[in-house]
Amino acid sequence: MTTEYQPVPIRDRLPTLFEVLSRRTTAPVDLFSFYIYMRDQQRSVDYLDFWLDVSQHMSLCRHYVRELRRSVLVETPELEKAGSKRSSQVLENLQDIRDAAGPSNYTEQRSQDARLSAFLRSESGSKHSPSNSHGSQGSGTTTGTELPPRPSFMTGNSNSPAQASQSPAHTVARADIRASAEKILYTYLLPGAEREIILPQSILDDIVQAVERQGRDDPEVFDPAKDYVFQAMERDAFPGFLRAKALGNIVPPSMMLRLILGMLSLFGAFWAAFVLIFLNYSRATRCWLILPFTLGVYLLASHQYMLDPLAALAGLSEYTFFDFYRIREPFVRRLLSKRALMCLGWVTAIDAALLCLFIFVPGKRL
Repeated sequence: MTTEYQPVPIRDRLPTLFEVLSRRTTAPVDLFSFYIYMRDQQRSVDYLDFWLDVSQHMSLCRHYVRELRRSVLVETPELEKAGSKRSSQVLENLQDIRDAAGPSNYTEQRSQDARLSAFLRSESGSKHSPSNSHGSQGSGTTTGTELPPRPSFMTGNSNSPAQASQSPAHTVARADIRASAEKILYTYLLPGAEREIILPQSILDDIVQAVERQGRDDPEVFDPAKDYVFQAMERDAFPGFLRAKALGNIVPPSMMLRLILGMLSLFGAFWAAFVLIFLNYSRATRCWLILPFTLGVYLLASHQYMLDPLAALAGLSEYTFFDFYRIREPFVRRLLSKRALMCLGWVTAIDAALLCLFIFVPGKRL
């Protein structure tokens, strides 16, 4: 069963965080790479998981409303005629809203979220729920086409709940929405939670008051926290992600290895060069210095530019240590190719200068 993705637009610029979270980008600036970056380098993947879980909660609510609307339409085939129930009229006025993964401060989505939340609050006391609901199943009961990528999706587990829930028999009950809201609260927000994230106390108090005391589970409850987390990621994490993935193609462990090997190679090159000079070896023999000098300069330049030039020209990028994948974002590939050519130019110039110095200098046996 295939998963539907939003069409990837052709852009002549770097993507925004909104586009990355909406899965409108491709490698190496896609959501998968951003998740790996937040986990391995930024060490703040809990914030991204919170944002994805809140988006998944919104998808759960949309799925519930669509199922409820379909069930009401089946039960009231003459819905257009007078005499239909108030809830049916409200559902008829609720058009299918788009599933977007963007921040809730976008005007259009804010309006859609507000209508959905208002309906859920007004419907909370009613008994309208799809008749074949399986009860509280948590956030895993939404359809796979609506869910942001979770770790189970990223690892390609075909048995994940998100994929299994695409069967028509798996519907959403109101208890599922309540369980999803409580899971977000108890996992990320309460003091001492398993994956507690830091939020302003005023935002945290409002969410606790709404969920625990007012019994609310509509997605509008989490809007302030969702916006705060989005802005924090956009300000603190996303610029570093673009530098690492759009201006470079290697990860920090690989950079450190290149620095160590480059220093060792240059040390060996200088040591061999002075030995060959002071033992008065011929210039033809000293030409072999091209190997350690070139390797050392190349590795140090790779560390300095956070870029493997040859891999970039081949269209490859590293997202975990020595695990390369193909660059599919056209603008990023052009940008990396230009930086790779510039890096190779510096490598060639420095290498040529060092070789000329140690090859053509007169030898003298001590």
